[in-house]
Amino acid sequence: MTPTPPDHLEHLRRESERFRTVLAVAPAGERVPTCPDWDADDLLWHLAEVQWFWTQIVRTRATDPRAAGESTPDRPGDRAGLVEFFATVHEGLRALLAGTDPAEPAWNWSGTDQTVGFVRRRQAHEALVHRIDAELVAGTRTAVDPELASDGVDEVLTVVHGGLPPWGSTTPYEDGTTVRIRAIDTGRTWVGAVGRFVGTSPTTGTVHDRPALRVLDDDGGAVDATLSGTAEDLDCVLWNRPAPGEILREGNAAVLARFDELLAAGVR
Repeated sequence: MTPTPPDHLEHLRRESERFRTVLAVAPAGERVPTCPDWDADDLLWHLAEVQWFWTQIVRTRATDPRAAGESTPDRPGDRAGLVEFFATVHEGLRALLAGTDPAEPAWNWSGTDQTVGFVRRRQAHEALVHRIDAELVAGTRTAVDPELASDGVDEVLTVVHGGLPPWGSTTPYEDGTTVRIRAIDTGRTWVGAVGRFVGTSPTTGTVHDRPALRVLDDDGGAVDATLSGTAEDLDCVLWNRPAPGEILREGNAAVLARFDELLAAGVR
């Protein structure tokens, strides 16, 4: 049975509002522990830019992301300007998404779900991850909605890491590949096969040889390793953010190490 997706627009609103509220009072120059090259103002500008970009993609039905990013506004020079800019951009994005059919076409980097619905989902989770970053700056954490976090685990596994392009191939390791990820609070499970993705991009000519994940149907059978935790903890770990709780790691140590390598490589 396919779970009912959470209300991505409402979560986009909540997570963005919490993000803005936390950073509006963050100390000037405070570094972001999970993005050490940024300070609090950089983080605020980053999410404002991201939400501005996807507003342009949906509004113009852009087919080339380079065109959508050509007229990026200038960065405001102080915290108050950044907060105001972010609030304006966010309200514009949310209103646009609320008034657009999720089934409408919209370019995105996934290469599969080229719809506005993808943008709704992705921006809810983008706001969530950066809300966590903002709270780490402030030294305080608030809980993540379990259903949103569970949906986030699904997205990062099946889309971000598991959405492999068709022009390459994935080779599994011979001494163990499969990992079951189990959310103990929502009851959802996923199984992924860890291997290496090899191929040459037909558009850029870039040769790829990197860790990869192929998501499989979970038929309840035996796997080589298991990660268990709350959906919030799993979502944080999959995005290389510190989890508030503990993740139980069981099974083949080599498979777990390769899964860690996949996560450490980050989003490509």
